[in-house]
Amino acid sequence: MNRTEWIEYLCKEAEQPFEGWDFSYLTGTGRMQDSPLSWNYASVVQQRMKGKASMLDMGTGGGELLSMLRPLPAQTVATEGYPPNVQIARNRLEPLGVAVAEADGEEDLPFPDQSFELVVNRHEAYIPAEVYRVLTDGGVFVTQQVGGQDNLELNRLLDIPSSGEYSHWNLAYAVEELREAGFAILQQKEEMGFTRYYDIGAIVYYVNAIIWQFPGFSVESHADRLLSLHNRIEAEGYIDIPTHRFFLTAQRPE
Repeated sequence: MNRTEWIEYLCKEAEQPFEGWDFSYLTGTGRMQDSPLSWNYASVVQQRMKGKASMLDMGTGGGELLSMLRPLPAQTVATEGYPPNVQIARNRLEPLGVAVAEADGEEDLPFPDQSFELVVNRHEAYIPAEVYRVLTDGGVFVTQQVGGQDNLELNRLLDIPSSGEYSHWNLAYAVEELREAGFAILQQKEEMGFTRYYDIGAIVYYVNAIIWQFPGFSVESHADRLLSLHNRIEAEGYIDIPTHRFFLTAQRPE
């Protein structure tokens, strides 16, 4: 196809529907694959749920992951701060008996003190003192976070400077914050992995879904950079972009 047709194709990829936190448009066909980590967040949460009567899922997205964890504690509540996702999460989770509160992780949580035996958080911001406050004595906090070095190579390849706002965000920083809030750290791990992309359309879809990391991006304005990436993928079969993840479990003392 010529350049005009190629740009039109990429624009259609950028316009593909994206809701909740569901990348199955790419992952379901294997166009985007994450390298495995040495831990599995869902498995840890599943184990920690056993015997618990109450749980809070912070930043549930569209409720995709939470809806697959069974059996849920009798009192399970979720928060979501991105307004378009709130109703999506409610539609998915309320039939399972899970209430969804519209709340952002960087704000105070709308729950009384010591409301939950377990608080879980996958890729959502949080205030350590607030998590501590809503946990019961002996309650556990489980979180997997996206570190500050995530996707920076893609920023470089697209010539979109990173804001640097989260460059400090890593395991050591998070551990220190939680300890200062009164938590005991039970587990901690951190790894650099990668996301593998097999075509340039997959990269365009992904970048458009997390546009806050790539301000000013559009297919038209970045066509030359995208073409360079496309040619590299055509020659090598794929491209790996480094990712940054860390994992913590922490306990409020009894």
